Amino acid sequence: MSSFTGRVRKFLRTTGLKDFSQDLRERDTSIKGKFAIFPYLLCLLNHFSFTLLLWHHRQWAAPAFEDLMPYVSVMMKLNAYTNMPTPMRLRDLIRQIRAARTAADERAVVQKECAYIRSLFREEDNTWRCRNVAKLLYIHMLGYQAHFGQLECLKLIASPRFTDKRIGYLGSMLLLDERQDVHLLITNSLKNDLNSQTQFVIGLALCTLGVICSPEMSRDLAGEVEKLLKTSNAYVRKKAALCAFRIIKKVPELMEMFIPATRSLLTEKNHGVLITAVVLITEMCEKSPDALHHFKKLVSNLVRVLKNLIMSGYSPEHDVCGVSDPFLQVKILRLLRLLGKNDPDASEIMNDILAQVATNTETSKNVGNAILYETVLSIMDIKSESGLRVLGVNILGRFLLNTDKNIRYVALNTLLCTVQADYNAVQRHRSTIVECLKDPDVSIRKRAMELCFALVNASNIRSMTKELLIFLEKADPEFKSQCSSNLFISAEMYAPSKRWHIDTMIKVLTLAGNYVIDDVVGNLIQLISESSSLHTYTVQQLWKQLTGDLATKQPLVQVAAWCIGEFGDLLNSSEGQDASPVNVTPDEILDLFEKVTVNIHMTLTTKEYSVTALMKLSVRFPDLAPRIKRFLDIFGTNVNVELQQRAIEFSSLFRKFNHLRPSLLERMPAMENKSSRETVVQNGEVGEDELNTVKDDRENKNIEDSSVLLDLLSSTSETNFQPEVSHTEEKSTSGEPDLLDLLGGLELNTQNQSTLPPSTQNILLERYLTSQPEPEGIPPITAFEKNGLRIVFEFEKPPDNPEMIIINLVATNLSLSPINDFLLQAAVPKVCQLQLLPPSNNYIPANNLGKIQQTLKILNPSKNKQKLIIYRKQYICKCTGFYYIARYINRKTGFLGSQATGTRLHWDVHE
Repeated sequence: MSSFTGRVRKFLRTTGLKDFSQDLRERDTSIKGKFAIFPYLLCLLNHFSFTLLLWHHRQWAAPAFEDLMPYVSVMMKLNAYTNMPTPMRLRDLIRQIRAARTAADERAVVQKECAYIRSLFREEDNTWRCRNVAKLLYIHMLGYQAHFGQLECLKLIASPRFTDKRIGYLGSMLLLDERQDVHLLITNSLKNDLNSQTQFVIGLALCTLGVICSPEMSRDLAGEVEKLLKTSNAYVRKKAALCAFRIIKKVPELMEMFIPATRSLLTEKNHGVLITAVVLITEMCEKSPDALHHFKKLVSNLVRVLKNLIMSGYSPEHDVCGVSDPFLQVKILRLLRLLGKNDPDASEIMNDILAQVATNTETSKNVGNAILYETVLSIMDIKSESGLRVLGVNILGRFLLNTDKNIRYVALNTLLCTVQADYNAVQRHRSTIVECLKDPDVSIRKRAMELCFALVNASNIRSMTKELLIFLEKADPEFKSQCSSNLFISAEMYAPSKRWHIDTMIKVLTLAGNYVIDDVVGNLIQLISESSSLHTYTVQQLWKQLTGDLATKQPLVQVAAWCIGEFGDLLNSSEGQDASPVNVTPDEILDLFEKVTVNIHMTLTTKEYSVTALMKLSVRFPDLAPRIKRFLDIFGTNVNVELQQRAIEFSSLFRKFNHLRPSLLERMPAMENKSSRETVVQNGEVGEDELNTVKDDRENKNIEDSSVLLDLLSSTSETNFQPEVSHTEEKSTSGEPDLLDLLGGLELNTQNQSTLPPSTQNILLERYLTSQPEPEGIPPITAFEKNGLRIVFEFEKPPDNPEMIIINLVATNLSLSPINDFLLQAAVPKVCQLQLLPPSNNYIPANNLGKIQQTLKILNPSKNKQKLIIYRKQYICKCTGFYYIARYINRKTGFLGSQATGTRLHWDVHE
């Protein structure tokens, strides 16, 4: 038997099957003595070539059959055992997955392996559990489901072998988290391993606890971690410090337990312990003001550690590109920044070391730049000296010259945060910042643009605007809107002259095109309106810009339409400041606006500007009025309601009130600039109140006759009214056409129509708004009384001004419900001046238990009788309102026309 075994083993060595047979033997070490031959026999019996060789080498003596009979039963068991395939090694699995040509092939490999691993888990195979869990973790990293291996990880953690524990803890960190109850089963194993005598087992437990700790687990094991912070083993102390850091993030109230042990960590010479101690202290200071105050006593210790790092010589263990432990330096600088914020004493201690770091750090490598960046942030956040802050800004200026895009970006970002505190220092690097506008990186261009606007002031507005206009011309679409808005704000604040301001904004509208926001259009129109000496120059310059594809620069078209509508007759004028006639005929002007109006690519707003401009041009060029009327009649059936309404209103002016059209469409008065009363503070000027505003006292200001409606109707531009007209047409008693009849021919469907009482519709104050002497003691009149609301006018005339009449309005509420948000607005003809003082209140109690008083002052210098039109009453109550027709001016867009408008007031409905 022994000779036969020797021959078989000899054959296995020569045929290369020894490794496989040896693997089979290692499966079950309990096979001893004679049974050791059967794994070899099973291999050979399944190997066909052995049979051929057995007949070929007849000198070999085969064993007698009866000698093999006692081992037949054992052979059957061993055959069943050896037929189970050996689990694939991790490297083989990785090789198969990488060899997959498609995602479907990869999923097939993964699913097959996962099914095999599940079967081994069900059979409680302890031999290959470690290998199977390792493969499962790799599958989990690829994004496939691997949750069924969680309990197997717990079994590996409980194993006494370190290799099993290592895979088990790794699997727990990847497959478990605090949201799953399974992780609580690991608490006891963690506690046992934290008390182990092997530092590597303790390290595994600390790492796992830091990753998957829940509040409950943190409270249970915090005491064990605190003990490990006091051990003498540096390897364990640094891992315990990081674990304590994670525990404090989860449960901040456990912070006090670690404070005594943490202070002693700063005296450690091991850099790993030092850096983890700094991280732990930083977290404590951020979580608790008390801890921040406590650790301020350690500022001198931190400064000493940082100084030793700078002054120490070459240390191969900690050297990174010629810098001694840059990671520890960065962590210490961050902690110093936190401890020195708003603390002059702590900042004073740090000033010298920060200056040394800023001047002695090498900038040729990224590690040095990282340290300098953290140094600059610390300088800017603490109460540092002015010279040190200038040094920090200069470092950022040098960063802007670096070829690394990331360094340039962080430099711009930091300068943008510090520009208000150190404006003059940042201003010195303006040319470098402007060059960053040409950088190919979009993030750098964006930050450079924002920083350039922060540096604009009255002294550099011309040069900075020139550079920003060049940037705007080539800027990406996402930058044009923000850049154009900021250019307008900068020009409005620091413009050296109005002409330069207008030229700049026209250039912005030309370059930015349709990316300009609506506010820029309205504000530029207001600027042009108040610059009366530049009307001729402005309208001529705008006409010159109306070339090319106008659909791509519609904001410019809108401003040009308003200006040409107002001042179109000045296009060929040579009068005025810097005028240059354009030699254009009225027909060419109309041709342009007709093309704009019918262009399908134009927005509704642009078409509204164009239609309104055409209507105004009918007054500027009277000879073209018939052509304009024919063109506007076409839009009377337009599908757009707004254009249709405007066309109908304008056509009505031509047909019925042509004699009123010149006065209605005359040039608008200068618009008041609301921001003109604000005090402009230059960039870089730091005062106690940077933007002081002067209070607007409109109550004591005389409102000019032509701007009454602008102030009176300023809130109507954003209110949508429903046009409603009473079926009853009232004529003026004077025989002259009245504005109330402007749209009398329109047939509009209305509901709940009502008309004003005769006493208020025709003779309201008619006999009182005259310059003729009136008898003393004018009796009061009831101007309005309906549904419980009563408005009474009481009159008085000041003896020193016979042309003025003062109306004292008294409003009472006779209904059962109170009236809220009472608002009255009125308008007078152009020849009069109206001053509407604020009411005493906007709330009228029910049942006549209170009243509201309001004063109206009307000045009538003419000798004719005039009418007062109650333009609008607004309140919340149970009543129905009245309908009216009044002239209106939309202040935002400058549209001028007549609109039929109504106010309907219902239960608890805001109108």
